[in-house]
Amino acid sequence: MIQITRIDHVVFTVKSIARTCEFYSKVLGFQAVTFGAQGRKALTFGQQKINLHEAGKEFEPKAEFPIPGSVDLCLITETPIDKTIAHLAYCNVSIVEGPIKTTGALGPILSVYFRDPDMNLIEVSNYLK
Repeated sequence: MIQITRIDHVVFTVKSIARTCEFYSKVLGFQAVTFGAQGRKALTFGQQKINLHEAGKEFEPKAEFPIPGSVDLCLITETPIDKTIAHLAYCNVSIVEGPIKTTGALGPILSVYFRDPDMNLIEVSNYLK
């Protein structure tokens, strides 16, 4: 049996890499980085990385049916949800739902949901104590 310890990176297929980098940098504080001989782009935060593929110009190998707007991602923050909501409002990001109590990988969380420029559903959450 294989023992997996963590996710290293995921890939988002997006309409515009520049617009995606701008959104995630401004709204969530991610760092846009360039890597590899082909000058690929990724977003980094903590020990995580989201590689970016532009729709129609994906790198191989890739998902069988990569399309923008197909991701549903939950991110954990130490920032209190009320401050997260205020920051989203400052960035003109509309909340789809929340705050709402739900369940994360390690227990109960309080979440707000919003969409990125490709209409991916992004959930930002605090673990409840």
